[in-house]
Amino acid sequence: MGCASSINISDRVVYHRGKDSEDSHSPQQTNTTLQSQHQGNPALGLPAKPSDNKPTVTELEFGPMRLYKEQLQVLLVFAKDDNQSNAFCWACEKANFRCSIARTPESALESFLEKHHDIIIIDHRQPRHSEAEALCRSIRAVGWSESAVIVAVVKRPEREEGSVMPLITAGFNRRYVENGNMMSCYNELIQLERGEVRAQVKLRACNALFTALEQSLDAVEISSEDQVIQYVNPAYETVTGYQRGELIGKEFIEMPKSEKNRPDLLETINTCIMKGKEWQGLYYAKKKNGDSVQQNAKITPVIGQGGKIRHYVSIYRPLNDNNKTDKFSEGVPAEPHTDVQLSRHRDRRKGSLDVRSTTSRGSDGSSQRRNSSMARIHSMTIEAPITKVINIINAAQESSPMPVSEALDRVLEILRTTELYSPQLGTKEEDPHTNDLVGGLMLDGLRRLSGNEYIFATKHPHHIPSHLITPLSLNDIPLRVAQTMENEESWDFDIFTLEAATLKRPLVFLGLKIFSRFGVCEFLNCPETTLRAWLSVIEANYHSSNSYHNSSHAADVLHATAYFLCKERVKQTLDPIDEVAALIAATVHDVDHPGRTNSFLCNAGSELAILYNDTAVLESHHAALAFQLSTRDDKCNIFKNMDRNEYRSLRQAIIDMVLATEMTKHFEHVNKFVNSINKPLAALEENEGNGEEDCARSILTSPENRILIKRMLIKCADISNPCRPLELCIEWAGRISEEYFAQTDEEKQQGLPVVMPVFDRNTCSIPKSQISFIDYFITDMFDAWDAFADLPNLMQHLDSNFKYWKSLDEQKLCTLRPPPE
Repeated sequence: MGCASSINISDRVVYHRGKDSEDSHSPQQTNTTLQSQHQGNPALGLPAKPSDNKPTVTELEFGPMRLYKEQLQVLLVFAKDDNQSNAFCWACEKANFRCSIARTPESALESFLEKHHDIIIIDHRQPRHSEAEALCRSIRAVGWSESAVIVAVVKRPEREEGSVMPLITAGFNRRYVENGNMMSCYNELIQLERGEVRAQVKLRACNALFTALEQSLDAVEISSEDQVIQYVNPAYETVTGYQRGELIGKEFIEMPKSEKNRPDLLETINTCIMKGKEWQGLYYAKKKNGDSVQQNAKITPVIGQGGKIRHYVSIYRPLNDNNKTDKFSEGVPAEPHTDVQLSRHRDRRKGSLDVRSTTSRGSDGSSQRRNSSMARIHSMTIEAPITKVINIINAAQESSPMPVSEALDRVLEILRTTELYSPQLGTKEEDPHTNDLVGGLMLDGLRRLSGNEYIFATKHPHHIPSHLITPLSLNDIPLRVAQTMENEESWDFDIFTLEAATLKRPLVFLGLKIFSRFGVCEFLNCPETTLRAWLSVIEANYHSSNSYHNSSHAADVLHATAYFLCKERVKQTLDPIDEVAALIAATVHDVDHPGRTNSFLCNAGSELAILYNDTAVLESHHAALAFQLSTRDDKCNIFKNMDRNEYRSLRQAIIDMVLATEMTKHFEHVNKFVNSINKPLAALEENEGNGEEDCARSILTSPENRILIKRMLIKCADISNPCRPLELCIEWAGRISEEYFAQTDEEKQQGLPVVMPVFDRNTCSIPKSQISFIDYFITDMFDAWDAFADLPNLMQHLDSNFKYWKSLDEQKLCTLRPPPE
């Protein structure tokens, strides 16, 4: 039976689904429309299927782009009805594709010009094959037809298989050997949609990308894996003076080079990008007229098929007075791009970046671990502009006379300070008004609480439950709790066992024991009852409803902080006030955390974000609230008996450490630590000259470097979960994932921007998230911290945990653990 044997057909019949069809039953039209609103059509010989009249929209991801493809349109070109055309009609209906049928080449071309079909299926079985091929050529002659997929339906060969070259030459994408089986036609359409059609949609998106490149004010060059220039944009032509035709097809090495570049610069760039790493820096390009122009350059390898470099994308921005401060960022570890994704995660570098102690410490095994520390320290990818300045000065010192060398030493001392841009203001004894203004507006120190803080405290009271004011004494801790804390000095201490034993109040009990071990009460000159009350108040203001940011996390960070403070190198560096500041900062560093990120609070316009101007919102709140809770009631004011100046120093150290836990400055803190502490100590190890111990002591005990060490200590303690034993690592991973899932759920419910789309509880791969976190944040930081503090057990856990997550990811598992055997 024909596809519409009971209906008079003029030139073509349009057969489609969807309420939004462009076709209608207008008497002026020359074609008849069949609305398939039924459960099958016996007159058409189609089996019944559930009807769904909603037009479908397909969502595709193309790198960072999100593409949307409306309901797919298919054009069938058959001179008459038969089983083959019927089967394709049914297949379109089942796949929810809009389908048009044309009976003649003329009506087919007219229909294509009107509808822009995605798939065109042409009957090539008729004796006059040339008509089908001529129609295909006519369609291909339309400028935008390259995105259409054209299929030739051919007869089943009786003898030998014929060549497809005539079809390809005519413009067909593929052939379909006649088969009237409905599911065979359906499978063919689905494969076309998932394959060629989606590929064409992505290729069409490239037109938009090239339009953006053409309009870009930055000069852009794209070259092949062999560094043959394949594309330059108009801005590139403007900067260099060359026309596009003069550049395309030339190798980079053929281009004239400026003599102003360092002789080894090109070799340095090639060495970097050939390893798949992005290079950024200043580069002099030679213009066509012979002039040299200084540019900020960024060259990015693009990883393609087979994991190999397939292209290089170079972006140049001329350096002039208007953009000297608008440079590409340097010093942040950058990664190659992929053809489909913006970036790849780095392979985790195994081992640590270690520096042997300049004093006697460590065993023979420890020293063996450090035999390659110099090479690894100098191979670190963290390199900021200030690092280059320091390296240039170091090189200049080697050939400078003694007075110049000493002056450069003083310059280096200034450059290595942590507050490089903070003014050093002198005092004017004769002008007390200036002194007051400087002291009140520009210097850190004790300040009165502002009105906003009182308003916030009034609107959001933090209650102190009466039964928490007088908690148990250290000597009266229940036996089961005391037993769980017997090994609290070990890195493998299980915080979750303590959490269960204390009914989710681990911070009070662990805090009492650790603070007692470090003599905190003696330093603060406060009785134990005050410390107990303070710990109880702080713990009461952690949200037990948070899956991750609760008092168990605070207790875990406190434990890690105490562990690091006991390492020999750290003990030699920090003073008692530093140790007390670190323990208090660890205890309060996330107090009153709402279980949502800073970005969420800023997007939601929360009162906290408004109060702190969208800058370090939570960290500022944690520090401020900690002192508000401490000083509000004398019963828990552990600072009440301190000397004023000593309190100011302690308070500033606590605030600085809490603010250091904000992740937006993560790489800045790590970078300063590496360049001000790791590398100078490594240089001492390399030279091994006289006075090495004194030089090391001066590096370690300078006030600026002690600040860097304290920041690094609490940062490592705060995100040390990947370095814990596997079971603890898995539990923490599950908790932080659940907290991020809840945030994503709330963002969607409230219509807020989704800050971390990957943390969708329905699609998230927890192993991938952990791999990315370790690659991007943990590896370099703990390599540097291990080089300083000597932490082989942590690095072993880190490697083991990384391999665990990697194995789950390789098995395509998205869960915390593999399925049971």
